[in-house]
Formats: sequence, C-alpha cells, structure tokens
Amino acid sequence: MNFKNLLGPYPLYNDMGLGIVRIFTGIFMVYHGWEVFDEAKMNEYTKWMVDMKLFAPAFMAYLGKSIELICGIFIVLGLFTRIAAIPLAITMAFICFAIGKGRIFMEDQHPFLFVLLAFLFFFSGPGRWNMDKIFFSNQNKAIK
Repeated sequence: MNFKNLLGPYPLYNDMGLGIVRIFTGIFMVYHGWEVFDEAKMNEYTKWMVDMKLFAPAFMAYLGKSIELICGIFIVLGLFTRIAAIPLAITMAFICFAIGKGRIFMEDQHPFLFVLLAFLFFFSGPGRWNMDKIFFSNQNKAIK
C-alpha cells in the first residue's frame, strides 16, 4: 500500500476491516447480553419496563437482553449475519428512542452506534472470517 492508496476513495482491505468490526461488535453485544444471567441487573431493567408501562415488562427485559446475547453470538460467528442484524437493530433502536428518548448526540450515542453497525452488516454482509460463506457457498453450488 502506498500513500496514494491511503488518500484515495477506494476501500482498503474492505473484507478484512468489515470482519474485524463485525467480530468486535458481536463481542460487545455478547458482553451486554450476558447481563441476562445477572438477576439484579434484570430486576433493574424490568423496573424500567414497568415505569414505561410496557406489556409483560419482565418478558420484554429478558427478550431484549436475550436478543443482544444470541444475535451477538451470531454476529461474532458471521452466521446468518443479515438476519441477526435485524432484531439487533430493532432492539438497539428501542433502547435509544423509547428508553433513552432519542438523544443520539448526547447520552444515547452508544445504542445508536449499534443500530448503525447493524445496518452496516445488513447492507454489507459479514466481511471476512464468517460462517455464512461456509453455509451459503455450498448452497450456491447445489443450485447450479
């Protein structure tokens, strides 16, 4: 790589860079979703849902954390990446706009960035080092 490539408009190591971002994003989601096993944290989240007057507040709290955990695992593995990005984006958007009131330039940047990353994986795919390639390259061979 030379300096001209660094300043140019074309991607540098696009697949590899996307794969690295996907893996770290998935790890962060697994980390946040792991709270599903912390009873004190889940009671706190349930209280938030009660305060918001949501239907089945405990279920909603566990559902959100479970989505973070399960979709995070799928994102790390690069397995069904686009499918996993959808509930992840919805969950993070709910956290940002319903719980956090949509203050994306102040307190709610963190969940909003996860919404944007989920969109990135939905539109771009998993990048390098993914299981989607293993499953879907065999499927494409069978179709031909």
